[in-house]
Amino acid sequence: MSATSWNVWSASTWMLLSCLASVAIVVIPTASASMPFDTKPEFIKTCRFDQPNFVDCSTESVQGLFDKLVTGIEGLEHVGTIDPMKISKIRILQGDGPVSVNASLSKVVVTGFASTKVVRNVVSNKDFSWETHIRLPKMRLEGNYHMQGRILVIPLNGHGKCWFEPSGMDIIMRTTTDLYQKNGHVFYNVTATKVDYTISGLRLHMGNLFEGVKVLEDSTNQYLNDNWRPVSEALKPIIAKTIEDILLAIMQNIFNQIPADYFVADLPRA
Repeated sequence: MSATSWNVWSASTWMLLSCLASVAIVVIPTASASMPFDTKPEFIKTCRFDQPNFVDCSTESVQGLFDKLVTGIEGLEHVGTIDPMKISKIRILQGDGPVSVNASLSKVVVTGFASTKVVRNVVSNKDFSWETHIRLPKMRLEGNYHMQGRILVIPLNGHGKCWFEPSGMDIIMRTTTDLYQKNGHVFYNVTATKVDYTISGLRLHMGNLFEGVKVLEDSTNQYLNDNWRPVSEALKPIIAKTIEDILLAIMQNIFNQIPADYFVADLPRA
């Protein structure tokens, strides 16, 4: 790889990391409530382990939850909506290893999650963990960035607007839980998530890269769009961890308030 190509790849990689990290942080709620839902909401479909079509029922139930999150759930206003998702400012800090960055993104808007398709949701009747397959046809992120940092020995500084569009995203989320009782109901204590994913395409653009050096900015954007697959693969562990943190924060807030037995009626009780 030539020196010019390496500089372009390094800059592009950093900006992709910034945009992807913002997707994760934007949906973390900023407040919480402690009271559960006293009655089961209509949008939740209740299933039982002992029914023959339990997986289909559970998949439909989780889809109903996602659909409701598009418009927001009364009683969970602090979680907000998932389409659009908005955030005023995001900080990104990475100080270890070959990547060292200090960045912020502001006025971030994420759209596309209204089209989320829950393909399959399987709940274990032994440890009560679950595995969820989710498909997202297209997502778009737009925002303003400001950054200082380096990748390896390459110093990077810039500010401007960016947009980011992954397509054909398939996510497999594995969630571990403990059960506990409160107010006469069984609840999930969501303890961890593990995410794997694939995407079938990626388009993005970053404006005012390298403090307005237009030739390098155009070359960077062109190179990244032409070579999105190897760049995305290189960043996959970081992206997956970011998604895991987000989903964990959302589920902990939801299932701290909505009883698990609204979703699965025959969960065991102490």
